[in-house]
Amino acid sequence: MTTTEGTSRIRGDSAAEIADSIRDLVERGAFGSGDSLPPVRTLADTLHVNRNTIVSAYRQLAAAGIVVTRGRGGTLIAPRSPVAQEGFATGTVLRDIGTGNPDPARIPDASAALAGVVGRPVLYGEPVIDRGLEAWATEWMRAGLAPADRMRLTITSGAVDAVERLLAQALTRDDPVALEDPCFLASIQTVRLGGYRAVAVPVDDQGMTVAGVQAALEAGVRAIVCTPRAQNPTGASLTAERAAQLRAVLADYPYVLIIEDDHFSLLSSQPFHSIIGADHARWALVRSVSKFFGPDMCLAVTASDPDTAGRLAMRLSPGTTWVSHLLQRLVHALATDADATRTVSEAAAHYAARNAAFARLLVAQGVPASVGDGLNLWVELPVAARAVSARLMRRGWLARTGDEFVLSDPAASRRLRLTVHDLDDADAERLAADLAIAVGEATAAEVG
Repeated sequence: MTTTEGTSRIRGDSAAEIADSIRDLVERGAFGSGDSLPPVRTLADTLHVNRNTIVSAYRQLAAAGIVVTRGRGGTLIAPRSPVAQEGFATGTVLRDIGTGNPDPARIPDASAALAGVVGRPVLYGEPVIDRGLEAWATEWMRAGLAPADRMRLTITSGAVDAVERLLAQALTRDDPVALEDPCFLASIQTVRLGGYRAVAVPVDDQGMTVAGVQAALEAGVRAIVCTPRAQNPTGASLTAERAAQLRAVLADYPYVLIIEDDHFSLLSSQPFHSIIGADHARWALVRSVSKFFGPDMCLAVTASDPDTAGRLAMRLSPGTTWVSHLLQRLVHALATDADATRTVSEAAAHYAARNAAFARLLVAQGVPASVGDGLNLWVELPVAARAVSARLMRRGWLARTGDEFVLSDPAASRRLRLTVHDLDDADAERLAADLAIAVGEATAAEVG
């Protein structure tokens, strides 16, 4: 089938129908990567619909990653390239310094705890939250949360699962969602695959900016996803002042769903400051255990208002209904074990110390660097990060460039996100020197 034939088969009267028709034609091969869709005016005339309907359809497709817009270059079918994911890169002999992973040597050993989690089997219809975990998690989630007296707990298979289900219970296709910019990869993909429309909110060293959140609210966002501590990739954490300013702005929008993803909680060196006001109607605080108990511990606790908790439970009911009680008991056992909690505290100190030490090495090499919170460093460069990354590869390093995390902020294309906490002193010194050389070479090439 030719592209012209594919164009002639686009059908629909509404934006959703037209978007679904184009999506179906892409899946059937009528459109291939790089093919142009008809101009808005042309397709509107062909289908006898308003031009705004076509604009909305194309916007839905762009939000889902099916098309890309090129301004005067038109709307093109997006290339079918793998989306960026966290974790180790496969099929490379380079030293991977972009993984975003915790140090496996710093994850508590669960061997002893495993023996104690097996008990009476759990049957359909029983409470979905294990009693021991519920008691511990209630205290964990209450601290620093203004509307704690109204909170209900839900257990999901990790933070990404919680955020996906929270958005799904509140939004419909093409609804706008405020995301941090630059943004955590999983949040970008969750919004894109859900068919929602991402509205970028700039992040500075105190978290989401007040002006950015205000603009997003005025643009009609129905949900906000915020990282209160150790924002990925920047390492920014909300200050008390910034959180108060954002609560004041959000007070006029009580029914906008606020989702706080406090993924680094027990490892964070920063206090928790929430943007959820005491009277806010729709909210959820999500805390997963994967950063400190290991990525394979796919469990997150969500505290939310009763209505959101009920809707979230309904989103779970068509599937497994609950997260394995064996996993819940294991998390509770580790969370209340003195050796395990000591290991977590030591890991938190290790990550902070190693990141700070590497930042000092960069500064000594003439590369400005500052330390945020979290597992990674967010390094600003004077040139395009891809040019520096390419030169690092020649020296045996695989780094992650900032443009993978971008929604609209062009400044992130001059950033590297580095995971360096597991490098020994010799490798850290070698990487800092290689990075300085790579920056120098890329700068010279740009000037030349």
